Amino acid sequence: MAKKDTTIDKTTDEPRAIEPEVVKVESEVAAEPRVAVEDAIVSLRDERVDNKPLKTNLSQPEELPDSVKKHLEKKKTERTESKKRKRKKKVDKRVSVGRAYVKASYNNTIVTLTDREGNVLSWASAGVAGFKGPKKSTPYAAQIITRIAVEKAKEYGLSEVAVFVRGVGTGRESAIRALNANGLVVTGIKDLTPLPHGGCRPKKPRRV
Repeated sequence: MAKKDTTIDKTTDEPRAIEPEVVKVESEVAAEPRVAVEDAIVSLRDERVDNKPLKTNLSQPEELPDSVKKHLEKKKTERTESKKRKRKKKVDKRVSVGRAYVKASYNNTIVTLTDREGNVLSWASAGVAGFKGPKKSTPYAAQIITRIAVEKAKEYGLSEVAVFVRGVGTGRESAIRALNANGLVVTGIKDLTPLPHGGCRPKKPRRV
């Protein structure tokens, strides 16, 4: 038999049983399932304080990998050499509110940041960042190219965007989250993926 822990009460000199402490153990949180675009909309809307969008900490932005930095510097030098003769005067343009277009296909992801009228401020694709082959359509590639596009657009003072998503690739969700993580306030998300309604006749089923 297990012995009970007892102590002697000093007032009555009688043994008294010690009550075991009850320790509450919180259940482990289950792993978060794959988040759809609809869940991404809810999670981004929940990140608000007093009905105001939550702004991320911009004092410590994430740095790009060294391989991507070298690739971008190489492309930049090539562009400057080719454009030495043809130089146009830069017009100072300040855009605080704009749009973000994310095209996510099975083979590539393209992020384009524009103003309200649709004039392009910056863009980036997986090939610009140096990704090749199957790596171009990965969520990590979408995260990197979104960071590149946001850094270019910050020269114009862009701080708030409405997101328009097209395609069913794997990089669509990570691109939306990367916009918010890199300092842009996401005001809304709209899915522009085309859906067939009638359209072409489907292929006949395969005989097995």
